Amino acid sequence: MSENLTDEMLRETAALPWHAVVPGIDFRLLFTSAETGRWTVMFRCQPGSFFPRHRHFGAGEYYVLKGRMEYRMGRALAGTWGYEPLGAIHDHTAFPEYTELLFTNHGPVAFLGENDAVTAMLDHSYLEGLAAAGAAGNTEARDAA
Repeated sequence: MSENLTDEMLRETAALPWHAVVPGIDFRLLFTSAETGRWTVMFRCQPGSFFPRHRHFGAGEYYVLKGRMEYRMGRALAGTWGYEPLGAIHDHTAFPEYTELLFTNHGPVAFLGENDAVTAMLDHSYLEGLAAAGAAGNTEARDAA
């Protein structure tokens, strides 16, 4: 799906499938660029779902469409826009209620385990792989995410 950055784009998001990324959180892949590492997704988060500790290896921006997100900066309600700088570390990003948000990151997001060891890397190529596996009906690849 990596896009040519010289082309105009128009995408009907309702027609795009949802793909699992972590338990309780799905995404619609809107845009990826192998050239810049940028990716844009719409996240759909079930009540009680969360992203575990992670570090941004590229700046990110989000806009909450529905629901509520809670993390170290506070509570982001529907209609809230936020910016996360390069190097930002979030211990626990929680969704206490059903939430949808638009998210763009300018590089990878690394999920961190014990002693901040990288356990998984969320980037344009990983998201493309999850989306391709989902389109092909490969649940094994999605379940490993």
